[in-house]
Formats: sequence, C-alpha cells, structure tokens
Amino acid sequence: MRLRQVALVADQLAPARDALMTLLGLADDYQDPGVGEFGLENSVMSIGDTFLEVVAPTQAETSAGRLLQQRGGNGGYMVLFQVDDIELYREHTQALSIRKIWNIDQPNTKAFHLHPKDMGATIVSLDWMNPAQAWTWGGEGWETRAAKYVGEIAEVDIQTDDPQALAQHWAEVLRRPVTLTDDHFGIELDQGRINFQAISDGRGPGVAGMTFTVTDMEALRQRASAMNLSWSGDRLFLCGAWLRFVPATST
Repeated sequence: MRLRQVALVADQLAPARDALMTLLGLADDYQDPGVGEFGLENSVMSIGDTFLEVVAPTQAETSAGRLLQQRGGNGGYMVLFQVDDIELYREHTQALSIRKIWNIDQPNTKAFHLHPKDMGATIVSLDWMNPAQAWTWGGEGWETRAAKYVGEIAEVDIQTDDPQALAQHWAEVLRRPVTLTDDHFGIELDQGRINFQAISDGRGPGVAGMTFTVTDMEALRQRASAMNLSWSGDRLFLCGAWLRFVPATST
C-alpha cells in the first residue's frame, strides 16, 4: 500500500490552483471531466509519481460544499491509497461494516471511496491500477507534467479529537500497524506515512496538511517569498492546509 494522492477543497478553483502550481513549480495540470458527476471541477498536479488535487464545487448541495461550510473554508478533502489487492480490501472493509460511497470497476482501474463518517476525519479512497505504476486520475501523460521543485508527497497529516483512537481504527481498516514516534501516532505504508494529530485550529477533524520532499529548496523559497507566503519552520499555510517541505533524502 502506498500514499498516492491527497485532495484539497477550495471555494474557488482558479486561485488555489494557480497558487499551488506557482509555488511547486508546475507548468501544467490535468482537469478531470469525470468529477462533474460529483458537482465538482478539479485540478490534478503531478508531484513525481504522486498527486495533489484541488476540487471546487460547481453546484449547490455537494459534499465538498458542505465540507467548506463545516470547516470554515478551504482545506483537506480526501486521501487516496493505492493497493495491490483491491478485492481483499473490498471484502475486508465490508466485514468491518465500512460503507462505500462510490465505486468504479474497470479492467485497469478499480477503486472505491469509504464513507468519512465510518472512517473518521475524511474520505478515504482505495485504488488499484494495472500496471501498478499507472494512475488514471492523473490524466494521460501525467509523467510529463511533474513539479520542478518537489519530488513526491511523502506524508499526510490527519487531525482528530483522539489521535490514538483514530490511528487504531485506520490501522484496522488499512491492515497496517500503528507506530508511535516522539509521542505521535502514525501508520507506515510501503511508500508514505499517515500522521495523526490533535485538532489545534478549531476546524474539526480532517486532512490538516502533507509533507513534500523537495528537489530545489532555493527555488521553492524564492517562489514563496515572491508570493508573500510566511514560513513557520519548514511549513507554509496554503489552501487551508499546512504544507511541510523536507529535503528529498529525508521525510
């Protein structure tokens, strides 16, 4: 299992899309017409062979719109994990009575979304691709659109009222053990890590941020300065989420 994509939600797509693409060094992205069935528009950005997505509602009464209201603005929306055996997880989540709110079953792409009320904090998607290095949601030719300054999304941060309890619940669903590092609960994947933390911003449970590996820190800092973004240690706050940046040799 690996962390493959993290999605943010914005009230307006263009400003969030432009800011993230400018900061991360992206010249192009993919806008998936398929999200129209959810009343959304989106931008999917290639971060190495991982992906950052921003969605925005295009009509009233969408889950994304309700989340914007509940959490008071832009922020985290969804986490997508790639698995080797989708049927194993389909049966496993069914046995745990985790509801599925969306499903696709095609020869080379199989995935389902798990209900955020059953998972806690956010929507989780489990996805299978053939070949494994493919990623349907990135659009054709995603390999040619990689960000210049960052290499991959290495971690995702989930905030909740009870980090230990949520970590244990996700661990059961994802079939991975909980780790405790410096008093922080997490789940290590084959590629990537999930961090669980207490709510500190008053916005309720959800995706609080993510960690990027950086391939050109000087260029990244110059972009951030030109955008008048303020650093807090190794993090920036953008699109309602904390974006942490670490050297490519460290996560």
